[in-house]
Order: sequence, then structure tokens, then C-alpha cells
Amino acid sequence: MALRALDNTLPVATAERPKKLPKLSATAAVVPAASPEGKRKKNDENSAPKATAAAAAAAAGEQAVEYVRSEDLQPVPHPKAKVAGLVAELDSKDWIRACEALNDARRLAIHHSSLLNPILEKVMLAIVKTMKSPRSAVCKTSIMACTDVFNSFGNLLSSTSDDAFDKLLLQLLLKASQDKRFVAEEAEKAMRAMAASMPPLPLLKKLKPYVHHANLRVRAKAAVAMSQCASRMDIATMKEFGMSAMLQVAAELLSDRLPEAREAARGMVNSMHAAFSKEAAAAREGEEGGEAAAMAAASWESLCALSLPPISAQSVAKIVSQSQSQ
Repeated sequence: MALRALDNTLPVATAERPKKLPKLSATAAVVPAASPEGKRKKNDENSAPKATAAAAAAAAGEQAVEYVRSEDLQPVPHPKAKVAGLVAELDSKDWIRACEALNDARRLAIHHSSLLNPILEKVMLAIVKTMKSPRSAVCKTSIMACTDVFNSFGNLLSSTSDDAFDKLLLQLLLKASQDKRFVAEEAEKAMRAMAASMPPLPLLKKLKPYVHHANLRVRAKAAVAMSQCASRMDIATMKEFGMSAMLQVAAELLSDRLPEAREAARGMVNSMHAAFSKEAAAAREGEEGGEAAAMAAASWESLCALSLPPISAQSVAKIVSQSQSQ
């Protein structure tokens, strides 16, 4: 039997099998050579990128913008010259300049309203444009300007066109409905000033279409403003608007998804019933006495029955009875 060659024998110590290296992608496998340019890139990675620096500058700028209260605004030293260039300043691309111009518009509205009145419509359209700014500081300052304009120009509809006021009203409703709390609160404040200073009847007509808006928050804010208008109306003004129309709006809002809208609807119903009761009380002082009061109560019930479906009429009656029991 032939012997196996010694060269074919196994070695005494087997070498350790090399470990399998992880696969690298082609891009990762390429290591750039060190160069002065590479060093510069490394330094750039350790420094703040341009976008971050710009954002920091913007944040610092917004902090520099001061929100001045209306009572702290001082008269303009040269109001005629300021009025002449106000619209152009409001249209400035520099947002800090735009904020300054908005504060000037507020000062003019408070202390020099007679000079601002001739260009009020142009100013309002410029304010509407600034309200659309992505800068929160510009947006809030523009809403503050609206509040001062409302307080200074009660009957704003007689000084501006319907188009200008409609655009302003829509923006206020949208801003009051957004998630930025400090902007929404400022818009709600402006709408309260609007409802308190403007004649309720024309404002109620402007607000009515928005209770059918697709955005439920816009519906709620419009309902609140309508309720505030109704609280300032007497029975004659309500009849001029249309008692049935007001009842139908309130009944529709009673089933709205948002509690804010439902509460506003209850306020409208109570305001309408209070106006009826006041008329009945005035009638009692006449010759007919209690008979007039009974007729007034019957007319309220008949109005609800004629204007609303039975279920809605029952809801309205329940609100009135709850209000009387409190």
C-alpha cells in the first residue's frame, strides 16, 4: 500500500479564518483626499448654516418689534406729511418698516382721524395685505391697527367700499380661527371692537353669510359677532333685519358642532326674547295692560312656530324658559 506524501498532511496549527468585512457602498468606499478645500468644507460644517443664521436674525427682529398699547400711542409730530406717505410705507417689503407704518396708522387713527379719513379705504386695503404676511409680528400689528380704526371710525362702512370691508372682515374671521393663540386672541379683540363700535344692523347683514362657512371655526366666530350685534339691537332694528331670519340663523347654530357657536346662538335667542319682553312691558303701561302682555307673549310663540320647524321651535322655547328660571 502506497504511503501518503508528507506534504498532504494537515498542519499542526490551523491559521484563524479571516473575518468577513461588511460591504460598503461605492460612495462610502471612496475617501476624499485631504486638501485645503476639504479643510474648508469641514470648517463650514462646524459653523451655523446660512438658513439658521437668517432664522435667528428674523427671530431677533421679531423680538425687537414692540406691541404698543393703544393708550400709549402718542400723536404724530407732522401728521400731514405722515399721511401723504403712509400707504407707500405700509406696502414696504421691509417688514420692520411695515410694522412701523402700521403703528403710524394707529396713531393717526387715534389722534388725527380727520386727516386719515380721506385715504381710509386705501389704508384698510393695505392693512388687509399686511394681515396676510407670514411674519407674526406684522400680522399681529395689523390686527391691532384694525382695532384702533374700528374704535375711531365707528361707521366704517360709510367711509370705505363694501369690497374693502368685506376683505377686512374675512381676514379677521380667518385670523381669529387660526391656531396661533396670540394672533387669534388679538383678532377676537378686534372683532369685539368692531361689534361694539359699528352700527349693528349693517354689520349683522355682513356677518350673516359666514354662519354657513365651510370652516367651523369661522362659523363660530361669526356667530359670536352676530350675538354681540343682537345684544345692541332694539325690537325695531330686529324687525328691520327680519325676526324670522334671525330666529332661523340662531336655530341653525344651536345644532353646530362647536360649543362656541351654540352658546352664541343662545345669546341671540335671549336678546330677541328680551326685546320682545321690553316691548310687552312698554305696552303694559298703556291702557290695555295685561292683555297687551298676553298678546306680546302669543306673538313670540307664533313667530317661533311660523319661522321654525317644530323641533327647532321647542329648542328655542327651552332656551327662553331656562333663561327666565335663572
